[in-house]
Amino acid sequence: MNKTIRRASVLTLLLVFALLVRATWVQFYEGQALADSKDNRRGAIETYAEPLGNIIVGGRSVTGSAPTEGGDLAYKRTYENGKLYAAVTGYASQAYAPTQLEGIYQDVLNGTDPRLKTVLDTVTGTRAEPGNVVTTIDPDVQQAGLDALGDTKGAAVAIDPKTGRILSVVSTPSYDPTSLTDANTAGEAWKKLTADPDKPLTNRALRQPLPPGSTFKLVVAAAALENGLYGSVDEKTDSPDPYTLPDTTTDLTNENPNAPCENATIRTALQYSCNNVFAKMAVDLGQDELRAMAEKFGFNDETQDVPVRAYTSVYPKDMNRSSTALTGIGQFDVTATPLLMAMVSAALANGGELVSPHMVSQVTDSGGDVLEDHTDADAKRIVSSSTADQLQSAMETVVEKGTGSNAQIAGATVGGKTGTAQHGENNSKTPYAWFTSYAKSDSSDKEVAVAVIVEQSDAARSEVSGNGLAAPVAKAMMEAALKG
Repeated sequence: MNKTIRRASVLTLLLVFALLVRATWVQFYEGQALADSKDNRRGAIETYAEPLGNIIVGGRSVTGSAPTEGGDLAYKRTYENGKLYAAVTGYASQAYAPTQLEGIYQDVLNGTDPRLKTVLDTVTGTRAEPGNVVTTIDPDVQQAGLDALGDTKGAAVAIDPKTGRILSVVSTPSYDPTSLTDANTAGEAWKKLTADPDKPLTNRALRQPLPPGSTFKLVVAAAALENGLYGSVDEKTDSPDPYTLPDTTTDLTNENPNAPCENATIRTALQYSCNNVFAKMAVDLGQDELRAMAEKFGFNDETQDVPVRAYTSVYPKDMNRSSTALTGIGQFDVTATPLLMAMVSAALANGGELVSPHMVSQVTDSGGDVLEDHTDADAKRIVSSSTADQLQSAMETVVEKGTGSNAQIAGATVGGKTGTAQHGENNSKTPYAWFTSYAKSDSSDKEVAVAVIVEQSDAARSEVSGNGLAAPVAKAMMEAALKG
């Protein structure tokens, strides 16, 4: 063999070796990245080769699949009453990554979850029949919430205090997930939705924490009772009116200057929503004790899954005393989701125990066999039964003859707390209207806890209040839950 042929042979062998190395690298190290790439259509082709499994609400499927016309994706996702359930289902799109329950249970719904495979599926290598996701959502409560929120920008969550079942998750304005399912039309719909200043794709119920305002006073009151700062909700507090924020010359006043807030009891302070009482109480407790109570209810929990991951509701750290005072009225850097504030009312309504909130009861295979069962959720004690009973009594006073009168329901015992949260530079923007509450039927064992925020409405600034805007929404949802 002459020198030229020998060199060519060596070069050829090196090239072949390089190709083998590259092929091995791609197969074993870059394969998953390539499979997950948005430019790789093989995953989408496989996902939409057959109808998807379904999400079930009230015993009926609110999702479906429909054949497409042409193209390499045989089916697309469909939704029944898409706007009603968008905050629950999310969307499964040929063009975009799935969200909410569609995303969390993607493998179950497209049949790739290993738990779905039969022996025959394993032997033949075929995809299993897809499974289904059974939710805890009550369609009547969901509809009541959407109707009551109407054209406002806001959100609401309803929970069964005894079981932790989430009965409703509403976020307005909503959107129709169907507009995003077809790859041919999803792009234009996506541009329109993402450009909308009202952010309809944002799940305000679970994923937009905002200042909770005076609804947070329930947490402060719970901390005061649990830590022995006061012995009962009817004991006089040490609360000057107006209250001068510590280390400042700023007086904290009350919305109603004629309210009997000076040295008011916790019951009276909740009834009239006295800022001076709870700001002073927060300082007297100290931020560490107040944060500890807030965290028992779920604040600062970065892993709050229902099973959709909720954004963290925050009680801050490292504050001075004046800032601590402001946290006592749900301001400064305190934020909460409607989910979290519904959890506060649910725990108090349930004698001080919080049952883990969840909006999926079961995950099943195509034949109905259960893969996951969440009907027996864990519970943890947040406050003593005595504290819970006292705060229930005080919350009922708020509704019977205080700031929450618009939540009264004939034939039910209702407790609640209003909130009006300031925001914007120098509180220049329209306040948020909050209401958190519970209702217990007088003729059955049905109970429900609800939290509502109205972020923006057509009401004049002077007319924005928890009782005026949010309490009627909560009332409609509670009535639907007690009737259902």
